[in-house]
Amino acid sequence: MHLRSRAILSVIGVFLLLPVLAGPARAVVAGEIVEARSTTVYVVPGKLLKVPVRAWHLLYRSTTATGEPDVVSGTLLVPRTPYAGRRPIVGYAVGTHGLGDRCAASAAMSRGTEAELVLMSLLLAKGWAVAVTDYEGLGTPGPHTYMAGLSQGHAVLDSIRAAARVPGADLSADAPVVVMGYSQGGASAAWAAELQPSYASELRLRGVAAGGVPADLGAVAGHLDGTAEFGLAAAAGMGLDAAYPELRLADHLTPQGAALFAAAGDDCVLRLRSRFAGHRLSDYTTTDVMSLPEWRARLAENRLGGSAPRAPLFLYHAGHDEVVPYAVGRALRERYCARGADVLWARVPAPSHVLGAAEGGPLAVAWLVSRVLGLPAVGNC
Repeated sequence: MHLRSRAILSVIGVFLLLPVLAGPARAVVAGEIVEARSTTVYVVPGKLLKVPVRAWHLLYRSTTATGEPDVVSGTLLVPRTPYAGRRPIVGYAVGTHGLGDRCAASAAMSRGTEAELVLMSLLLAKGWAVAVTDYEGLGTPGPHTYMAGLSQGHAVLDSIRAAARVPGADLSADAPVVVMGYSQGGASAAWAAELQPSYASELRLRGVAAGGVPADLGAVAGHLDGTAEFGLAAAAGMGLDAAYPELRLADHLTPQGAALFAAAGDDCVLRLRSRFAGHRLSDYTTTDVMSLPEWRARLAENRLGGSAPRAPLFLYHAGHDEVVPYAVGRALRERYCARGADVLWARVPAPSHVLGAAEGGPLAVAWLVSRVLGLPAVGNC
């Protein structure tokens, strides 16, 4: 199906769903719960081993990259053990899962195929609640706005707001809050940090840990062009096109490109990587898309580091990251430091992007524990 046709049908789907969910016309409140139903989360496929938590699948209100109201899905995990005082809430931002609804973190958790539960379990073991967003368009009508930073940051912040509203979860809107994410999740976490002072100032945000951050989409796309990981750049192009109607990616695709990009709209990450491996954007386009004024403007808008978060930051990056160049992460650190942000920067000696998550994740959790305990944040700008 033509990309523009798919987008039109997706928009129709949103408008068909929202009246049912919203009821009579009234003010839309970001973070408001549309639906919260009990669910079960599994550690391994086959529904053989349950995660010992109380869990809810959520539909909640959020805001698109262009400031329009939308509905996003996610999962809330709450330990069964009592917690002395207000239980902290973690906004956990997952890394790249794909573009289709079946790829969403909520769907993966219900199947027992969510790899990032390993890191979530470190947070749950502290007694903290973990709110996991699926992001815009994963698990809800419409295409996934993959790597559209404003949308992703809003979805993370609103998942925390929604968590505090879930009946029976016993969470407080005054609870201490932290955010954690890697790769796509690292960008989402950093966007949540930048947006929080203006978008969700009521949240008691104590700290944000973001790793492997693709902070400059243009630089990352240029790096991935022609590599085995080009599918991630192609997906980001599709995600930005979904977020910003004026980009009109379909108008610049060859017939082969149009067919391939349309087919990729439901792909999960492994299929995305194999479908586009070794190719370049120029193989599928009739125009140098990245140089078009409208694309340049949106890429600039989605470049992190334009403002300093108020909350302390822990940024970590694999020294041999083959997906998101180390220089991209370090440049983000320099932009934040220049703006006066409180940043702790760490280079982890991992030999790959994926192993950067495994090596840096426990460091991030330990740093977040210090923030929840109220210990002074020590930066290294």
